[in-house]
Amino acid sequence: MSMNQSNNQIIKKNLLIICRGAGDLATGIIHRMHRAGHRVIALETDYPAAIRRQVSFCEAVYDGSAAVEGVTARLVPALADAETDTETDSGINDTPAAHIASEKWDSSAIEAVLEAGEVPLLIDPKGESIALLKPDVVVDAIIAKKNLGTTINMAPLVVGVGPGFTAGQDVHLVIESMRGHNLARIITDGMAQPNTGVPGNIAGFTSERVIYAPAAGYIHDVRKIGDIVQKGDEIARIYPDKESYDNALSEYVPVNATITGIIRGLIREGYYFRKGFKIADIDPRESELTNCFTISDKARSIAGSVLEAVSAFEHGVKIY
Repeated sequence: MSMNQSNNQIIKKNLLIICRGAGDLATGIIHRMHRAGHRVIALETDYPAAIRRQVSFCEAVYDGSAAVEGVTARLVPALADAETDTETDSGINDTPAAHIASEKWDSSAIEAVLEAGEVPLLIDPKGESIALLKPDVVVDAIIAKKNLGTTINMAPLVVGVGPGFTAGQDVHLVIESMRGHNLARIITDGMAQPNTGVPGNIAGFTSERVIYAPAAGYIHDVRKIGDIVQKGDEIARIYPDKESYDNALSEYVPVNATITGIIRGLIREGYYFRKGFKIADIDPRESELTNCFTISDKARSIAGSVLEAVSAFEHGVKIY
């Protein structure tokens, strides 16, 4: 397949869609767009903090690739002319050697991943590659509860997921992300519902099922995603610094299960966070083990609405 190397552009075959974010909700969107035949590129930060790691393409930042329900995302490094030291206070320096910072990417490397039937993933938290790649659609699914730099002029169609965006101002469309009657509703004017800070209800449990760090530090996972735990069981340990983390005899702060159930999400081994950071999620339905390894109903619902918006745009149906 030929490529216009002179202007470093990706050849468009069907729509070219860029998704900012590759956590579990964004992964549902990316997966749906890819399965629908679109060419999708994911953008992530250098140290993603996904909890539901088994269903998050952002794990490719650490492992080089990540597969979710038959679709693979593959890390594409930036050009090596801006290589940097990756040791920061945001996590242990365990990213691949390809982890570099640059404003430019090699379109031939991205094209090769697309042609292989996979999803290229770029470490590009600021979305600098968007101007280079000129996508048809940009979807912001970072789920930061605020806009981290997405603008309506980034692409002919720009979609924001969740609160922080205003349809008609910084994006063309907003997708509601709050569970309930309006989940996944396409908003053509205004904003999604504000973040309540209360997790969705699962089997009668809301805030109890989400675990936040009782202290700052580096996490050591005692249990793993998919394990059944009883309320009070130790699932992880938090060490105050890197030296303590490397010494098994050091003092630590235990992280205990808040309810009985299955560990559905647990932050990556060795990740550094501050006190109060979301680090784990327990599903009280012990019979729902497969849910730990499959895209959630919420993610699929949101993905369906994004696909609806993209399909309308593709066929010239104006919905905003």
